[in-house]
Order: sequence, then structure tokens, then C-alpha cells
Amino acid sequence: MLKRLKEYLDQHTIRYQIITHSVAYTSQEIAAATHISGQQMAKVVMIKADGKMIMTVLPASHVVDLRRIQEICGASKVELASESEYAPIFEDCEPGAMPPFGNLYNLKVYASTPLSDYEQIVFNAGNHRELVKLSYKDFDNLVKPETAAFSIKES
Repeated sequence: MLKRLKEYLDQHTIRYQIITHSVAYTSQEIAAATHISGQQMAKVVMIKADGKMIMTVLPASHVVDLRRIQEICGASKVELASESEYAPIFEDCEPGAMPPFGNLYNLKVYASTPLSDYEQIVFNAGNHRELVKLSYKDFDNLVKPETAAFSIKES
């Protein structure tokens, strides 16, 4: 588990569970391997809004509606960020395995409304072998994301 995340959760006396799994890279693969709903598995999608990096957090079974994100953040141009653009921000994480705690990296965080339907969420722990499970309420209290409807369930 990412040292920065562990220290932050422990400092705030947050109850969480570590789930170890075989190496998997996509959030849908991880959800299937760990028998966790794709709705409850939170994935991070990095977005550039007017050239500024923002973090979106949504269910693994969803995709980002870029037009909706553009409206929410009031940007004139919004696009998916490439791994090479955001990887330097998350130097302590394996590529693509960053946890949804953008506040630990001075990033604005937007959480998709469907995540709040679940008492618990599960997300990458900074690597491709571990997940963290904690209450959505604790996530919301610690990260203070802007919660909005900006994701669409994949068919």
C-alpha cells in the first residue's frame, strides 16, 4: 500500500481493509478477480481542463462524459490526460494505479454521483496488487471531492 496513503488514513484513524489480488491492470479486471461490483470499484481517470490536471473518480463500470465535466468545471477545453502527462505527479505509484486521493497531490477531485450509493468503495492502493476498501463517507470527508453526475455506465 502506498506509504503516503497509509499514513494519511492512519493519522485520521480511518478504518480500512487491504485486499490483495493477483496482478491486474484494468479496474474491470480487478473487480472481476476480487469479486467486487464494477459499481463499487472506484477508478481514477485523469483529465486536463484548460491545461490543468484534475482527478475524476467513478465506478469501474462507467466512462467519463467529457462534455459534462467541461460544464461542471467551467472549462473551455477538456480532454483525457495521457499517462505520460500525469505519471510525474504520482511518482510514488505504479502507472495507472493511483488511489482517488487527489488531495494528497494537490489536485482537484470530482467524484461521480453513483459512488455515493455505496456504503463502501474499493480502489487501487498505488500498485497493481492491492486494493483499499473503506467507507464512502470517510472518503468523502477526507478528500472533499466535488460530487456530480458526469459518468455513463458502459454497456
